[in-house]
Amino acid sequence: MKLTVLHKTWRLHPLAWIHRAEARGTAAELARAGHAASLVRYRESSIPSLPPGPLVLRVSDPVMLTATRALTRAGRGFLGPAAAVMGRCYDKYDASRFAAAHGITCPATTLATEAHALRFPLVVKPRSGSDSIGVRVLRRGSIPYSLRSREYIAQEKIHGLELTVGMIREQAGLPLRILLSEGTPYSFAHKYLLTPRREVVTDDALAERTRTTALTIARLFEINWAARIDFIYEPRSDRLCFLECDAAPLVGTASAFAASLAAAGVTRGEQLRLLIDEAAAGSRET
Repeated sequence: MKLTVLHKTWRLHPLAWIHRAEARGTAAELARAGHAASLVRYRESSIPSLPPGPLVLRVSDPVMLTATRALTRAGRGFLGPAAAVMGRCYDKYDASRFAAAHGITCPATTLATEAHALRFPLVVKPRSGSDSIGVRVLRRGSIPYSLRSREYIAQEKIHGLELTVGMIREQAGLPLRILLSEGTPYSFAHKYLLTPRREVVTDDALAERTRTTALTIARLFEINWAARIDFIYEPRSDRLCFLECDAAPLVGTASAFAASLAAAGVTRGEQLRLLIDEAAAGSRET
């Protein structure tokens, strides 16, 4: 199969490095699997001249959001999250409210302008952001004026176990625990610079509960491609709280997405097959 892997334009930003490396790695892996995979820089203005055949979107979340919408408007099929799915998951405030309204346990969440109802400590993060950039833990005082806007959200700080589940279409991996000490935020630095170890959740009851909840959330958000669903489990209250559905996760061999699915017996070859299902390319137009 001839595939075009779309990557970010170059700029001096850590997300550019991370996602360009992901795109290169994806193209190389597809080539080793026998596909004719080429790398093409994504620009909205270049959509009419993109090569024919399936497009594999390997760009950062902010670019993914605009790219899926632009490709959909242009009537161009692609392999990646549907535009509606990306929009539903990218706004963390709306995603939390949407999940809670459908019975999913979430941390208490407000806009940063309305955080007076929450008790410290708080987690303050961009409402629309990715890769934990801009996440801050506030233990006392008040939210800084620069963060008191509708572009930031505040959440209760939960001390517990960071868990994540990889999803691909209708399949869920096994929950992985991110081995951070309780109370340590899973920050950008921890994700990409001081990467903690991961291990499969060994508590069978918790693992099944987390996996089942992840599947429920995937159906609720209408996940149609790859995703990673993040939770935090608070042992003292037995609360399993939904944190985020990343509809544009890293999917490389070293990713939590790949490790979660591999733990459930989904081989890397099968992961690649599901990621580039040619018949599914046209479905991304809606």
